[in-house]
Amino acid sequence: MKTLKKSVDAEKWEAILSYMSERFSPGEAISIEGILFLIGIQTLGQGARRYKKDEKLYIIHIAVCHLLEPWGYYRYQSRDQKGWPHYKISDTLPSLKAGEQTILIKKSLILFFDKENLLHENFRKIEKKHQIT
Repeated sequence: MKTLKKSVDAEKWEAILSYMSERFSPGEAISIEGILFLIGIQTLGQGARRYKKDEKLYIIHIAVCHLLEPWGYYRYQSRDQKGWPHYKISDTLPSLKAGEQTILIKKSLILFFDKENLLHENFRKIEKKHQIT
């Protein structure tokens, strides 16, 4: 049976940071909030435009809801008249410390990028490198 070392997720996270930094923040590392904002924009589906400060916060919230939906914490409800998606908490969110929250978001981002096939080839190389037979 094949197993994966713990460092697989760390390498996948580094691949995500590298990919997103090169595409959206050349010359500097993109923050996790920056990645969440971009995923929120994609989920919102209204494209690039100027957003108010409160809208930017809600866009990050949209991304978090979207990313935590596969884990069962949120459930998509509908879009309002302006096209903004709304989610409902479907399961009690666990009480997590800040570091644990970051780990959950990173694991959710890895799942998202894997599901969307955004870094498919990179992820498979990482997994293959860490396979133990």
